[in-house]
Amino acid sequence: MTELENVLQQRNIKPTAMRLLVVEKLLKQQYAVSHKELAEQFEKADSVTLFRTLKIFLEHKLIHTIDDGSGVVKYALCQSGCNCDLSELHTHFYCTDCKHTFCLTETEIPNIKIPQNFKLEGANLVLKGKCDRCS
Repeated sequence: MTELENVLQQRNIKPTAMRLLVVEKLLKQQYAVSHKELAEQFEKADSVTLFRTLKIFLEHKLIHTIDDGSGVVKYALCQSGCNCDLSELHTHFYCTDCKHTFCLTETEIPNIKIPQNFKLEGANLVLKGKCDRCS
């Protein structure tokens, strides 16, 4: 079994050619990518197949989505063992110059007390500025 197949099987995802190609691209990324950015990396890939692949990866918690305020959903690999619970959420950094979004996995989203009878379903903290390549 290859390393890529192992990554998929750890999340109970059946390896297919497209899934292997997508996980390989995501492993090489240093920042989160949009569906469009991924599609541009595959010359002959069907956009619907790519979307379905991302959906399966999300359902199996191999990747997470990021709303960085740019109006485009971005995707990044979850860390090994991550279950995407609220306690595991981390912050993201959006570079206002190159428009790349980076996971700051060492910086957790702070625990914020919410009013009684409110139910927290998610949190999103995006820091904005210039990344190390743009500053």
